[in-house]
Parts: sequence; C-alpha cells; structure tokens
Amino acid sequence: MGGLSLLLPVLLAVAPSQAPAPALVQARLPGGGTAVLRLQFKKGLSLKGARLPLAFLATDADAHGWVPFDQLSPEGKRWALEAFFPRDRWQRQGVRHLVQYPELESVWTLSALFTGHGQNYDKLMAENPGLPEKLRQGDAWWIPRPLLSVDLGGQSREPDRSQPEDSLDDEARVAAYRAMLTYGEDAQGKYAAYHMRKGEALYSAVVMRYTDRVDAKAVNDLAEVIARRSGITDLHGIQPGQLVKIPVEYLADPFQPEGTAALAEEREVRAEVRRTARVEAGPRLDGVRIVLDAGHGGVDIGAQANGIWESDFVYDITMRVRRLLEEETDAQVSSTIRYPEIGFRTRRIIRTPSHDAEILTDPPFSNDGERPNAVSVHLRWVLANELFERFIQHRGDPRKTLFISFHADSLHPSSRGTMVYVPGATLVPSHFAIAANRAGNVAEMRRFSRVSFTPRQKLRGEARSRQFSEVLLWSLQKAGIPVHVNRPIRNVVIRNGAKWVPAVIRYSIGATKVLVEVANLTNIADASNLKDPAFRERYARAVVRAILDYYR
Repeated sequence: MGGLSLLLPVLLAVAPSQAPAPALVQARLPGGGTAVLRLQFKKGLSLKGARLPLAFLATDADAHGWVPFDQLSPEGKRWALEAFFPRDRWQRQGVRHLVQYPELESVWTLSALFTGHGQNYDKLMAENPGLPEKLRQGDAWWIPRPLLSVDLGGQSREPDRSQPEDSLDDEARVAAYRAMLTYGEDAQGKYAAYHMRKGEALYSAVVMRYTDRVDAKAVNDLAEVIARRSGITDLHGIQPGQLVKIPVEYLADPFQPEGTAALAEEREVRAEVRRTARVEAGPRLDGVRIVLDAGHGGVDIGAQANGIWESDFVYDITMRVRRLLEEETDAQVSSTIRYPEIGFRTRRIIRTPSHDAEILTDPPFSNDGERPNAVSVHLRWVLANELFERFIQHRGDPRKTLFISFHADSLHPSSRGTMVYVPGATLVPSHFAIAANRAGNVAEMRRFSRVSFTPRQKLRGEARSRQFSEVLLWSLQKAGIPVHVNRPIRNVVIRNGAKWVPAVIRYSIGATKVLVEVANLTNIADASNLKDPAFRERYARAVVRAILDYYR
C-alpha cells in the first residue's frame, strides 16, 4: 500500500523516466546469424534474434521478440552471459565477473543472473566482503561454483531462508523468536542480545523480525545503528554466532523485557485469541457480510517499482475476490471503491494506470488519495461502517462482519510475500470523529463520521483479526503463494518514529478487519507475480478459501 501509505505515503521506486537507458550488445550465434542482447535497469538480461538455436530456449519459451534470461536453456544462459560480459573469467572454481555497466548492474541483478535468484544477494555480498554494495566500473565480483545456479553448473537454487520456526503458527513462532534473545545492560544501556545464525542477514533476521521496521530506509538505518552498537564494522561480513545487541527501545512489543507494560499487553491479546471462539456460517457463508477495499486508485497509484504500480493490480485482485464470492457463496459482498472505466470487471493485461476512481458513497466521491489530509481514506471506513450497521440492524450477526483492504508494499527488497496488518488494540482509540463537512454532501459522512470502542471491543477486534490472518496465510501457503518470513502478522506500523494503525482498520466496526499487503513491489519476484493474471486469480481463490475456512 505504498509502503503503508494510508496516512504517510512514501514512494521508494525510481520513476520509469529516470531509469538509465538499456545496454545493447550484438553477438554472433553458433552456426551463423547474430543476436542482440539487452540489459535493462531492474529488468535483467534478454536477447532477440531471427535464428536463435532451439537448444538455447527452454521448452515453453517464445522465440519471437525479446526472450527473457529465465526462459533460456542452460546452454542459452551460459552463452548469453559470456557474450554480454566477454571480460568475465569462467573457471573451475567459479566466475570472476567484471562490472561493465554500473548504472544497470546491481548485486541483485548479478545474483539473479549467476545464482538463479536475486535473493541470494546477501550470500554474494558475503563472498565479496571488500566490495561496496553500490557497484563500480571495473569491480571484480567472485561467484564461487557452489553459489552458481544449477543451470550454470553450480548448486544454488531458491535461496534457503527456511528456519525450524517457519512451520509454526504466529504465537508459537513469536515465542520461538523470543526464546533466542537474552537481555543485558552495558555502559550504553539495556539491550536484547541475539546470536546470528547461518544464512541470516542483519536487516531481515534482526531488524525486520525484532523491531517492527519493514520499509527500506528504516531497516537500513536501524541496521547501521545496531551494527555500531554491536561493534560490527561490515554489515555484509557477519559470521554465524556473531553477537548482536538490539537496544531495548527499538524492540517490538512481543520482545520487550519481562515486567514491561508492552509485553503484558501483547500477552493479553494472545490470551484473548485463545479464548475467542470462531463463528460458523456453513459452506455457503450464510449470513456473512463482507466489505472489500482496494487501496489507492485514480489520482493515487500507490507504490511503484519494477515496472508496475500498486493501485490497478490490487484492484484486479479485489475484483477477482468479489467475483468468486458472488459466484460461489451466499455472502453479502460490497466494495468501497470502483474504477468507472472498468467497473467490477477483472483484466488479464494491465498496461497503464487508471485515471479515475470513486468511493461508492451516496453520492460517489472521487478518490483524492491517502495523504493525511485526504478525505477518501476516511470515507472508506465510514462507508464500510454504514454497510455493517445496516446489516446488524436487519438482524445480521455482528460477529459475521469482515473487512479486507488489499494493498501492495514498497519495502526492503529482501522482503518477499504477503504480510497482514491487524488493528493493535492499544492503538485503536476509544473515540474518534471526523468533521462531517469535510466530505460535503456525502450522506454516509453525516451519519457515520463518529466511532467509539470499549476496551473489550478493541481487544476482541484484534483477536478475531489475528485468527483470520492465520487462516489466510495458511491458505496462501497451501496455494504456493509466498508469505513474508519472520513475522507475517503485524499490529502496528512504524514510520518516521511514529506508531500507528492504518485508518481503514483502526476505525472499522467490523468484527474482523485486516489490511493485506499482497506483495512487495521492490522485490523483483513479487512484482513479476503481480503482473501475471494467473497469479492474481490464484491469489483471489486462496483468499476466498481462507474466508470459507475461517467461518468453517
């Protein structure tokens, strides 16, 4: 959602117009003819030729037009790398790569080309401790044979980021992470100590896991703070067993020391989750009221990176969820937002951002973004609350109300997969009101611009939302969809030193309310998934399956 931009939009991506021009190389093909190879910023290597050898292509590759690197056969990949980087030295022990295009190459790109996956870049950095992460002309990068992809004669496949706790549910996983900490105090103050494990990086295994920071700048900045605190001079040369000191003031609530109010509140929520019984609705979701919200839209396209943008792609997933619910269940389903040119249709190809989006109030309100002073961000929850209230007034079960807001994030590029935000009970206000005149003649604003919550309602709201998040993540994983490692369920956003909960779930009266970050756009693999209509359909089906499972 634009780096959690419901109130604080941050765009970390480089605008397409600022991207450097691609590099083109013409090379002679075996057996005659020529091919053109192209290296593009953040998109990698591809080639085109009228007479590409069939042996160069994977079985499902299309030889017409530009063929992406990942659609080449092992023979084609080796030829393409040697042709485009003729100064590289291929040896029995590995490859010595010389940087020729520093404005186009990156550690991520080298990892994707030579190891088979960009997320191996921390391993590649560890193999080259004397080189800066920002590539320079003539730098020599060493890729040892074990790290090379299988296609290039090595052993590296998908990056191994699994840990024993990955198979645990959220509560057990957090408990396992907490058990890895010890607490101490030195001349600089109190800290939690963690010993790095094999294959872990400071930014992911420590910062994103233990401090609730996830956006790129905050993660990098805090990683440097923790490194200095721990006496670490090289963030990319950290060895297994290294002691890392995390200042207590940066720890997320579940990892605060014993006796703190934050830890007590965390445990109270966990106890409420265990006490809260799930509600049954049958296989057709009888008597369930669902409101779907697609983040951003119109004048606000949200986060953007790797050639895609947030708004249209999460809107398409939302419309697919809506269609499936309407076709396969008896649930009452509504949307908060509509793109007039598209309506509630789904699309296979999304070429350009949609220019218009309206909140479906009475009358419709043109979306004005999600800045702190925007009206639309509040109209979403105002509209949803009226829909829920009407349902309850007509003898609907208030426990069967579900609000889902779909977004895509812009985080540290090492992050991948879905993350779910729930309304942290301590950050939901007891009372809140927005001036009704801010939305002119919108009827819902006059009737539902105020909300109030009892302590019990706040606690129960977080508990039910956590229960649903657990079911959702399980359903996604079962469908083969990536889920954020470490802690995929969060109840707080930390940005610029402030803690908050996105407004659409903070003020929702729905019994269950979540904000789903479908993917991380700065992660190339995640962005590629979102471009694929088959992935968006699979994602929507996993969401609907989760809703069915949640209501048994």
